[in-house]
Amino acid sequence: MAGSASASPRGEDTFPKILLRNAKVFGTRTAFREKDFGIWQSWTWSEVCEEIRAFSIGLKSLGLQAGDKVAIVGANRPRLYWSMVAAQALGAVPVPVYADSVAEEMAYVLGHAEVAFAVVQDQEQVDKLISMAEDVPSLKQIVYDEPRGLRDYEHEHLHDFASVQAEGKALLEKTPSLAGEWEEGFSGGKGADIAVMLYTSGTTGRPKGVMLSFDNLVVSAINGNVFDRLDETEEVLAYLPMAWIGDHVFSLAQAFTAGYCVNCPESMDTIDTDRREIAPTYFFAPPRVFETMLTNIMVRMEDAGKTKRRMFDYFMGVARKVGEKILNGESVSLGDRLLYALGEFCVYGPLKNRMGLTRMKVGYTAGEAIGPEIFRFFRSLGLNLKQLYGQTEASVYITLQPDGEIFGDTVGKPAPDVELKIADNGEVMYRSPGVFVGYFKNDQATAETKTPDGWVHTGDAGIIADNGHLKIIDRAKDVGKLTDGSLFAPKYIENKLKFFPNIKEAVAFGHERDRVGVFINIDLTAVGSWAERNNVNYASYQELAANPDVYRMIEEHVDQVNRDLANEPMMAGAQIRRFLVLHKELDADDGELTRTQKVRRSFIAERYAPLIEALYDGSATKHVRTEVTFEDGRKGAIEATVEIRDMPVHVAGEGFQEAAE
Repeated sequence: MAGSASASPRGEDTFPKILLRNAKVFGTRTAFREKDFGIWQSWTWSEVCEEIRAFSIGLKSLGLQAGDKVAIVGANRPRLYWSMVAAQALGAVPVPVYADSVAEEMAYVLGHAEVAFAVVQDQEQVDKLISMAEDVPSLKQIVYDEPRGLRDYEHEHLHDFASVQAEGKALLEKTPSLAGEWEEGFSGGKGADIAVMLYTSGTTGRPKGVMLSFDNLVVSAINGNVFDRLDETEEVLAYLPMAWIGDHVFSLAQAFTAGYCVNCPESMDTIDTDRREIAPTYFFAPPRVFETMLTNIMVRMEDAGKTKRRMFDYFMGVARKVGEKILNGESVSLGDRLLYALGEFCVYGPLKNRMGLTRMKVGYTAGEAIGPEIFRFFRSLGLNLKQLYGQTEASVYITLQPDGEIFGDTVGKPAPDVELKIADNGEVMYRSPGVFVGYFKNDQATAETKTPDGWVHTGDAGIIADNGHLKIIDRAKDVGKLTDGSLFAPKYIENKLKFFPNIKEAVAFGHERDRVGVFINIDLTAVGSWAERNNVNYASYQELAANPDVYRMIEEHVDQVNRDLANEPMMAGAQIRRFLVLHKELDADDGELTRTQKVRRSFIAERYAPLIEALYDGSATKHVRTEVTFEDGRKGAIEATVEIRDMPVHVAGEGFQEAAE
């Protein structure tokens, strides 16, 4: 398509080259903002170019060379994004790392990547790196952004970002020709060069280093911009992990290629407030964020006065009836349009303002299935929320939902320049300009994932519907059968459970067993709010999870899922026969989830083997002792007696009949 070739005729096939173009074309436009002590600080594209140039030359003076790997660790902040491009300008390769990784996880990634330099946020990350020095012998220099608490540290190999940048500026003042030499240094760079290395979440084993080229990222970013008509006027909020491919594309690749502004929140605690202040025009969030937004709205409505609740209920009824039709440009009567306009003034507008989505032109969700009711709720407000399907290995985009073709149970059509097919075994495969170069130091895994002619195995089972849209069923390796031959798709069942706001996570078991059993994590915010409204006292998650009334609530949700499954011929045999509410929240620090919040099934199966056994041996309760990691890194253990409940099985049509009565 036209957009996919727009970067190459001018030679702008790498981010350092695109940076120079943006400084010339968008010089005075705001490129980055960061909130600090409650005040938004701004940098134009010209200023960003100067900041990156000085820091890059400062890094070179410290010994950074082409081919070196540079770890980037911390929260979303301009200096860390700039560090990636500063490294690329010298021919080095940035390696973003999840900031909340424990030392052991980080040591593996840094050691495997052979990291030579690290640019980190603060003392916490410096301490982690120092603690793993023996495990990462390749690490030579550490640069930190925030100096607080680091004054008395040994600084031979530890440097303040501002000092490194100041050194670069001093060198430029002393030898002005360095600026031209710096630009000349990356002018010969090619789109085929490695731009970044991003590590997978490691759901089934050690994380793999995905090598992505500039071509992968630049072409994919431009295609995404063209598809959704994004330009330099957009505003995005950068709040998702920098080590995740989504943030790398939305907050760097698309921002650079389109020239739009990236806004970095003050902290994780201020994201909601900061989003309201910025009102992004282009917004991505995993389903859990939208679920939390809706939960908070419903909680506030429960506490609202009778008149406000009635108005909310009435106009949401109008929105459900015509909101999506108006959004899709379909025919709607004048009376309904007037009612919807009144609803926009009284309800929808204030709600969107509260969520910080008043200016959202396009929004995406991905990573997990989003509940149909949640998806329809946001679209009925006039928000152009869509779904996409992507992977790190694809530079994000595999499928996208075109405007006017939005279906809650599909993830869209092939993205621009993407070829899609379903293999004989039902696995989704794709080929595109975004296909990764390979896994770092893992030729075997590369060959297993990518065919010689460029097709990539996604590991997901899916089907292409008659309308050309892709529907994902489950992870191919997780799809199994019960002993009676019934299809068992755990993720499909888990997602149905997680559509209920009270359920945060679920893990289903059943492959080669006679029935399905499920672990459930309650959502502490949603269930805690319910407890407060109903005068239910509790002192901890563990106590609330074991409450009989909470169990009854979850039992109703499980029963509804079974009724839904009963009406799906392929899944009717996989109704949930037994469930329990876990005594602790599944946590990445305990190894139960990845850093992208995906369930690590094999680890959970091993850690909670006694509870899984209790699901199948008829036990009514099971006493367990589980090791946990506290926020400060200390280890401890919690004990609990967990209740297991039986569930009835339904036949097709039951749910519909009862609903009609």
